[in-house]
Amino acid sequence: MTMTRQDTEATGALRALEDGRSSVRLRAALAVGTTPDPRFVDKLVERCAIEPEFFVRDMLTWALTRHPVSLTLPRLLREVRSERAQARSQALHTLSKIGDRQAWPAITRSLLSDADDEVARSAWRAAVLLVPDGEESGLAAALATQLGRGERETQLSLSRALVALGEAVAPALRTAATAADRHVRTHALATERLLHDPDTGFEFAIEEAKRIVALGGSGQEGR
Repeated sequence: MTMTRQDTEATGALRALEDGRSSVRLRAALAVGTTPDPRFVDKLVERCAIEPEFFVRDMLTWALTRHPVSLTLPRLLREVRSERAQARSQALHTLSKIGDRQAWPAITRSLLSDADDEVARSAWRAAVLLVPDGEESGLAAALATQLGRGERETQLSLSRALVALGEAVAPALRTAATAADRHVRTHALATERLLHDPDTGFEFAIEEAKRIVALGGSGQEGR
């Protein structure tokens, strides 16, 4: 049986996703997303787990969003349990872009506290987008356990996720602001400042929180 032109193009695109040149892989991902085909889904997900270039990974995610959720969702839900950190991170990122709340049960406590910062950050972003109505407070409490974690970029990601939950996060932040760990207290106070004053920059909020903690305060005085 001879291959049709469509089969030939599909085979070529799939092969190009493994090319040694990132520019070729980027064009291939664009082509795959422009002309969705069920045969592409497994290869796209597999490539997400190992693709070294950010811009190519982002195009792979876009290509996956162009395919039916009935095909992509089951594959991505398996991928969030992968032993490979990048596979988990990219699958979570893609789920956040797809935005289907059927994925919510896959956002487990273990992912929200994953030892890999990139995985955890992806889980935080996905969680605030997929959380069902009425479950925001529970998610806020889970996210608050990560306050004080990591370097500034990681802390900013967590603060953004918490702020996105709105007032549902306030009780968890108030509790964290009295924690024994000064890093947790500082991060909680900075996030609370951002919650009530979104125009405040994160750096300013952190420095202000550091001053409060250094003076022995919790930010709750006078409330």
